[in-house]
Amino acid sequence: MFRKHIKKYHLLPLSFILIGAILSIACENDTKDIDRMANIQKSEAVDVSRDVSVIYSDSSIVKAELTAPEMRIYHDTTGNDNGDYEFKKGVLIIFYDKEVKELQRIKSDYAIQRNATGITEFRKNVVITKNDGSVINTEELIYDEKNKKYFGSQAVTAKFMDERGDMQGTSFTSDIDFNNVIIHHATGLLYQAPSTPFPSFGNQ
Repeated sequence: MFRKHIKKYHLLPLSFILIGAILSIACENDTKDIDRMANIQKSEAVDVSRDVSVIYSDSSIVKAELTAPEMRIYHDTTGNDNGDYEFKKGVLIIFYDKEVKELQRIKSDYAIQRNATGITEFRKNVVITKNDGSVINTEELIYDEKNKKYFGSQAVTAKFMDERGDMQGTSFTSDIDFNNVIIHHATGLLYQAPSTPFPSFGNQ
């Protein structure tokens, strides 16, 4: 299982924001309004970290690095930080092999990791770049941790740096390494290798 190491972070608990808001309006609102704000503080336990850099490792081997201008941690009802992780200002994840050489990267304008379901959603200007220069563009990328696969239901375009050419489609599925990318209802220019089963695209 991956371990997360937050290399640098600046926590800004939501409670600080709400306390400041309460103080600024205390002169203009009655006790009932202040109590209502306090209840919001208790029910929405959120930590906001700025300029985040997280290393994911397995048995001391670096697997990936995540960077983001902002990360929001939504705590569960017990106050533990095993709730959702949200990246409203975008995120970049770089994946590495055993020699810590880059395998691929995922970049998007928005992402959310839902720990309860094991689902991570990347949305808005999602770009997947392979180490050979192949690029996949879409507006939605979903990672299913339980089944170890990626998929998306939005339109996708792919430019592969080999004989498989440039493709467009309505949706796609992929293994976790983006070595077997299946584009559904695909159109485009395709140079098919004899050993490549249509319509599977990407490195074999």
